[in-house]
Amino acid sequence: MTNTYRRGELTIDQQLALATAARQLGEEFTGAFGAETIARFLHTSYEEFATRAAVANFLPLLAERFARQRLHALARVEGRSDGRPIVLFLCTHNAGRSQMALGWFRHMAGEHAIAWSGGAQFAGEINPAAVASMAERGIDISHEFPKPWTEEIVRAADVVVTMGCGDACPVYPGRRYLDWELDDPADKGVEDVRPIRDEVERRVRALLADLGLPSV
Repeated sequence: MTNTYRRGELTIDQQLALATAARQLGEEFTGAFGAETIARFLHTSYEEFATRAAVANFLPLLAERFARQRLHALARVEGRSDGRPIVLFLCTHNAGRSQMALGWFRHMAGEHAIAWSGGAQFAGEINPAAVASMAERGIDISHEFPKPWTEEIVRAADVVVTMGCGDACPVYPGRRYLDWELDDPADKGVEDVRPIRDEVERRVRALLADLGLPSV
């Protein structure tokens, strides 16, 4: 799809929302990054979602959330770390497998680790069957959203788990890579997604044990 977004096409409401997001990020990352860096990450994040988001009104919010993650990743790359390991789950669309893995990991690891997810060709929305199947186990991933991976996010990760994205998944030296062969839940109903969900749970539990992290 051709990206036809131009910054001049932003509505007044979108401009105001992005300006508010920039101020909030500036306060959050004060002393770490300057206004120019924050604005660049915010607007490039906006551009990533501009041609894919289902509801344009949510674009500033998605841009702010993704820019925040990218800035945390950049801080980690630059040596500012709280010591917690970071695990990155990647698949093609970041709509099913990697989102379920993210949900399981965060649910089990709690505050002991950080988890992110991304896609090589991220979709416009999360697979509803994946959302429903995770909800059956008491885990809400409906607030998550498909997103791309960026260089700083991959470089910040300690472990990168790939799921079916093949050569499209990035490879950087110094990262630990795991490849999980899992069925793609795309176009499947909840009944067919449940076995995938349960296999993802098993693998996440094994990963946490391998990392020496407690799990619920």
